[in-house]
Amino acid sequence: MADSSRRLPLQFALLFSVFIIASCGLVYELVAGALSSYLLGDSVTQFSTVIGVYLFAMGVGSYLSRFIERGVVARFIQVELLVGVIGGSSSMVLFAVFAYLASPFKWVLYGEVLLIGILVGLEIPLVMRILKQHYSFKDLVSQVLSVDYLGALVVSLAFPILLVPHLGLIRTSLLFGLFNVLVAVWSIWLFRHELGARWVLQVQAGVAALLLASGLVFAERFTTLAEENLYADQIIYNETTAYQHIVLTRWKNDLRLFLNNNLQFSSRDEYRYHEALIHPGLQAVRGAHRVLVLGGGDGLAVREILKYPQISHVTLVDLDPRMTRLFSHNTQLTALNGHALTSPRVTVINDDALQWLERNQDSFDFIVVDFPDPTSFALGKLYSQTFYRLLDKHLSQHGLAVIQSTSPLYARQSFWSIVHTIQSVGLTTTPYHALVPSFGEWGFVIASHLPYAPPTRFDVAGLRFANASLMPVLFQFPPDMSEVPAEVNRLNNQALVRYYEAEWKNQAP
Repeated sequence: MADSSRRLPLQFALLFSVFIIASCGLVYELVAGALSSYLLGDSVTQFSTVIGVYLFAMGVGSYLSRFIERGVVARFIQVELLVGVIGGSSSMVLFAVFAYLASPFKWVLYGEVLLIGILVGLEIPLVMRILKQHYSFKDLVSQVLSVDYLGALVVSLAFPILLVPHLGLIRTSLLFGLFNVLVAVWSIWLFRHELGARWVLQVQAGVAALLLASGLVFAERFTTLAEENLYADQIIYNETTAYQHIVLTRWKNDLRLFLNNNLQFSSRDEYRYHEALIHPGLQAVRGAHRVLVLGGGDGLAVREILKYPQISHVTLVDLDPRMTRLFSHNTQLTALNGHALTSPRVTVINDDALQWLERNQDSFDFIVVDFPDPTSFALGKLYSQTFYRLLDKHLSQHGLAVIQSTSPLYARQSFWSIVHTIQSVGLTTTPYHALVPSFGEWGFVIASHLPYAPPTRFDVAGLRFANASLMPVLFQFPPDMSEVPAEVNRLNNQALVRYYEAEWKNQAP
């Protein structure tokens, strides 16, 4: 009876350990995929390759477990400590390599994924061998796999909703590394009567816990130092949200916004971009009252739109509430966007633009599409034929839409792919470009149901770049930016993302 009373708590403890092990293993996989997506772009490729290598490595680990014949409990505890230290510190190591070395990043990334996967692959077979003393084979497999999958479910939900937004990638991996160490300490206590030289394992566990706890304490300082090496200017704000990594830098009077390490604007010349984005189209729409802005959570495009007193309402749809909140309340940023996002004429909606267009029935006189460049398939869908079909349904008969369309000089095929994709849904396209010093020659496309005529006069005050005399120049394309063959970007081929990645890769120094 006494043996039975001891077995039940032991079984529960070991099964709960399986839950923790599964949770930790998935976290390390998700951190590697998310971090590589943030730093390298193309989230589908990064997650696909990380998951593939990780699963292969787990298979290798499971195979290698057969060679552990003696001291199974002690080996399990040591594996847990190794997983905790290597997996827990993985995001710090990867971030440091990217910030200070850059070129070997992919080698380190897949080396870590392979090593962590092998160690995680060792865990479950060793646990099952420990548990076989307490369960029949049938019950053992069902219990272990059920708890393993439950742990994976919990983490897959918590990772984007709770962990990354509140802890960030570095603290998340360190915290779960400590959980692995906790399982090791727990196991030392559970099997204290069966372990020889227990003090060696206790010392190893203490060192592992100290390393990870120190990482948690100094995580913010480490992140600051690493990012200071990545960005030339002083970092005044950085945050990892559920959707992206936001960094603001400042040098003298120049504020710069980076999303996932890609420059979005410099306050020194953003007026050129946003005046070119808004005024050639909006000046040509007579009697415009209702405007839709998709993306543009910084409020700078809205600032330009609000210069027109006849505009009665602007709807801004941006995915990230942290982004719109930042540009609604930060005094330096509201000074830049003229408090545009808190204007009574503006409604801010935090939603996926494509899904919002599917649900909404309203039509608009002017639509601005101001998304980040198509660096990943998640962004590429917002430049797809499907997206532009929805856009067409929301554009009034006499209205115009304008789409930021990357550089026709540095990403020529990408630019014309966007033009051809818009044309494929039956809209008339009028491409144009403007010089923005921070980016070089930048491209835009006006889409409409009726032929577009550039405005011959500008009746809005306070512009620093756009004017009527500039219009003919914007719509002329020299030979090195002229039209080239390019595929239509569809959801099932994502041709644009492939073009974009190849063309901008060739621009790298």
